[in-house]
Amino acid sequence: MSTGSNAGGMALPVTVHAQYIKDLSFENPNPIASFTTDNKSQPNISVGIQAKADNLGGRNFEVVLDIRIDATRDKASLFIAELSYAGIVTLGDEVEENDAGHLLMVESPRLLFPFARNILADVTRDGGFPPLMLAPVDFSALYEQQKDQQKPTKAEKGSKADKSMKED
Repeated sequence: MSTGSNAGGMALPVTVHAQYIKDLSFENPNPIASFTTDNKSQPNISVGIQAKADNLGGRNFEVVLDIRIDATRDKASLFIAELSYAGIVTLGDEVEENDAGHLLMVESPRLLFPFARNILADVTRDGGFPPLMLAPVDFSALYEQQKDQQKPTKAEKGSKADKSMKED
């Protein structure tokens, strides 16, 4: 069992019971061309990261980091790596409901990310490329972005209100 610590050294009310690869894929669509062409241009690397949490019952959750990496050079795909890395976490009894989202979507992914980053570095190296070391991720900003995307706009709220009034 592991309890995370925040930057101030205080223990977080989150216990990580297990970590595991839920899904892993590495595609090297054209390995011969990747290694035989004398191309000095830098690859374009696109990284997408999403965190999600599912309640397993009570205060237990499965937190999943979904990471997708697309590497291209001159519009040709070099590799695609996809990883779903999960952890089973338990929130402490002192955690109130309004704090649970932050712990599950920011702090838990922050604890899992170094392990996922290491797996992706190993996979890209084993695929014949230099190890890809992902930069640290601001999961707080990612969480806020996900919350903003889930909020309906004023126009959507108005149309839903209109619709519900018409149905009555």
